[in-house]
Amino acid sequence: MNRKKLQKLTDSLNKNCKHFSKFEVKCLINLFYNLVGEVMERQGVVIGLDRNAFRNILHMTFGMTDDMIMDRVFRGFDKDNDGCISVTEWVYGLSVFLRGTLEEKMKYCFEVFDLNGDSFISKEEMFHMLKNSLLKQPSEEDPDEGIKDLVEITLKKMDHDHDGKLSFADYEQAVREETLLLEAFGPCLPDPKVTTCVHGTETKTSYRSSSPGLPGLASDQMSHIHPQRTASKRKRWPRNRAGPCL
Repeated sequence: MNRKKLQKLTDSLNKNCKHFSKFEVKCLINLFYNLVGEVMERQGVVIGLDRNAFRNILHMTFGMTDDMIMDRVFRGFDKDNDGCISVTEWVYGLSVFLRGTLEEKMKYCFEVFDLNGDSFISKEEMFHMLKNSLLKQPSEEDPDEGIKDLVEITLKKMDHDHDGKLSFADYEQAVREETLLLEAFGPCLPDPKVTTCVHGTETKTSYRSSSPGLPGLASDQMSHIHPQRTASKRKRWPRNRAGPCL
């Protein structure tokens, strides 16, 4: 992309990007095109990150491991459902993913957890998301019983209207009462270890500039993009656990 096109795209995306500066938007655009590689901009050719490339970024860069959650995060970024993430979806998605307000993150997380898109989180969906959170003992006759119990405990904690499923209103109320419940059904926000400093100061990241799965993902490009929080300030449930407040 030549300098004129880059400047025009940066100006366009910066107008509606609440959480990144113009310089940061430009860095993210450059990073996006480094990730997708040298693609000819021909009419009818979709330029973007496909599901596998994006899942690799979530795993290698942000420490995510749950296949189901990574797939839902991809769908959360891919707003037009065309099967790949465009540069616009990339910048706006990362804006919420890294620096979103509590309100924005609640909407994002609920969308990730609502597996079938019916605006509710059902018992079945909870079961599927929580089934990897407990260690199964070989001696257990029914290893799913513990997960079913966990689902019931979760409903008791979060289902305020007692209809057997979670609406966004239920989820929002529960999260406002206890922010640890934001990622109640799995980690779908960046790992706390992914922290960086701003404006070229010392950088501590988990980015790998030489990783074969992340071509062109250099820490110097990302040193200006950070989640605006540190691990000590971020409340997060331990991975592979349902959470201490249930």
